[in-house]
Amino acid sequence: MIFRTPSLIALMTLAWCCSPLHSASAGQDAVAELESLLGGIDSLSADVEQLLIEAGGGVLEQSLIVMHARKPGGFSWEMLEPFVELIVTDGTTLWNYQPELEQVVIEDWKPDQAELAMSLFQGEFDSLAAEYRVTMAVAANRQRFELAPRQLGSPYGVVTIEFLDGIVDAIRIEHRDGQRTAWLFTNVQTNIPLADEQFEFAPPPGIEIVDSRAASR
Repeated sequence: MIFRTPSLIALMTLAWCCSPLHSASAGQDAVAELESLLGGIDSLSADVEQLLIEAGGGVLEQSLIVMHARKPGGFSWEMLEPFVELIVTDGTTLWNYQPELEQVVIEDWKPDQAELAMSLFQGEFDSLAAEYRVTMAVAANRQRFELAPRQLGSPYGVVTIEFLDGIVDAIRIEHRDGQRTAWLFTNVQTNIPLADEQFEFAPPPGIEIVDSRAASR
């Protein structure tokens, strides 16, 4: 569920194609390196610029997000532009708060429905090698991992994760329909204390509460 909001520009599309990285390894070596980089992250806070790019290369939507993640299960995704929305989970309950609608939707959190990027931030690597062919390319202080789904039914084409000096820098997803989503990370802080309250939500007075947990029982 990462997420309904996207983000850089056509200039970035050019950078995707032309980055001068040199192939380093594939298979288990690449998987082990990716697991090592992400496995060492117990918490992460960052500003995220999200782009949704259509198949023809035009930018459909550009968003600004504040993200927090903490193992196990904590995730917060707060969109600030072009509209305000908060999606947060403590690993058990998912809240989706939309101030403009004066509404919060509450659901049971279902880890199996999480997007790949969120699963990896949470340290869920068990099926990575079985579900994706992973290759790694390295140039100077940048590492780029490409994850190609093994199953034809996957909604993804290729998922690319880039690190700069060992810190996550960008995640890009090519969708089967030709669209692409990009997340560009800045102001990244890892392994800092994040309070439990960061991954909980108390609805403000007067808003509509749609509790899908009760409806599903």
